[in-house]
Amino acid sequence: MTLVYCIFYNLAKILAKTLFRMRVVHPERMIETGPLILAVNHSSYFDPPLAGICSRRAVYYLARKSLLKWPFFGPLFPDMNVIPVERDGNDMSALREVIKKVKEGNGIVLFPEGTRSKDGNLQKAKAGIGLVIAKTQAPVVPMRIFGAYEAFPKGTKRMRFTKITVVIGEPIYFTKDELSDNSRETYQRLSDRVMEGISKLTIAG
Repeated sequence: MTLVYCIFYNLAKILAKTLFRMRVVHPERMIETGPLILAVNHSSYFDPPLAGICSRRAVYYLARKSLLKWPFFGPLFPDMNVIPVERDGNDMSALREVIKKVKEGNGIVLFPEGTRSKDGNLQKAKAGIGLVIAKTQAPVVPMRIFGAYEAFPKGTKRMRFTKITVVIGEPIYFTKDELSDNSRETYQRLSDRVMEGISKLTIAG
């Protein structure tokens, strides 16, 4: 971890536990070494840091390139392992960087749904995460965050201090046969399988 990452990592942990009484279910399922895709449902701005603090190692994130222009925080984002991406989502340079980081043995947080849910319910997965899986052959750890939508939903500036629970699923491993066909249909099938894994996670574990 960089010094900046370490500072914000520990600060996020403290705030999550004190303000939102965050609880992590099945932390032992997290893969802490080697290539990893951490696949998470997306309903709040809080999701990236909440997912990141569930891992003991530093992980990478995708974020809109415009966020790097924010005062104070913007210049710090590169040291927080942020990979900038164009807002339209069709940034091939960012995608290549994601694949490179995973192949190098790093973990990365990805949201199969692509964008935040408007109502807190799970959305259909997009093919993007399936492409990353096919190109890296990395294991996927599904994760579901409960309570983040209630705490800070899309379209609001007011935060509520509700309880947040993060459930970590069993790692998903894909065979070479499943990854051999480089087509959009294959990528979508892989994405759908990951989304199914997320949908099966409950607060009860």
